[in-house]
Amino acid sequence: MQNETIRIAVTKGRLEKKATELFEKAGYDMSMLKNRGRQLIAKISAPESNSDGSVIEIVIAKPPDVLTYVEHGVCDIGIVGKDTIIEEGGKYFEVLDLGFGKCRFSLAVKKGVEFYEGHGLKTIASKYTNVTRNFFESKGMDVDIVKIEGSVELAPLLGLADGIVDLVETGSTLRENGLEEIEEIADISARLIVNTVSMKLKKQRLDKIIERIEENL
Repeated sequence: MQNETIRIAVTKGRLEKKATELFEKAGYDMSMLKNRGRQLIAKISAPESNSDGSVIEIVIAKPPDVLTYVEHGVCDIGIVGKDTIIEEGGKYFEVLDLGFGKCRFSLAVKKGVEFYEGHGLKTIASKYTNVTRNFFESKGMDVDIVKIEGSVELAPLLGLADGIVDLVETGSTLRENGLEEIEEIADISARLIVNTVSMKLKKQRLDKIIERIEENL
């Protein structure tokens, strides 16, 4: 059983790069992942002192799929943004705040607009419809939510929405498009999640990986 594969699902893109750096800092050999080409699964090697004979595979996936793979147990560990966790939900253990991929959910409107004035129904554009709905429900506000997959900043400019709920890192894109943040909703960063069954059945091996990552944050 010690040779049983441990699979770690990692969000492709910026979080993949940061996760690779973190694992390297923790002593893992990430060369096969870094030279994976178009392959979506790559083996990595644990440090000699941390090796128990387990095969460790990194699976590269889109954010919602990382949650799906971990929840259904085909991957034991996942690295994914808190934004996806809040939006999608699911059953798994959220174990570590990895401290990278930092940004925030914010409500933004056209510069100078008094969003909370008046009593008419407001329209909000967002890719994150659950986050948006929960935020306004917590305020006791009923809003009309329009789902946008691309550049959500366009919606207020085109008159489609009164405001947007989106991820903001520096705010420069908002400013360049005549928008401004008026309320921060939640701080976001990359999180490490673990399958609930794996946490029991593979506890010793997963604990070794988690501890080594935590030591190198």
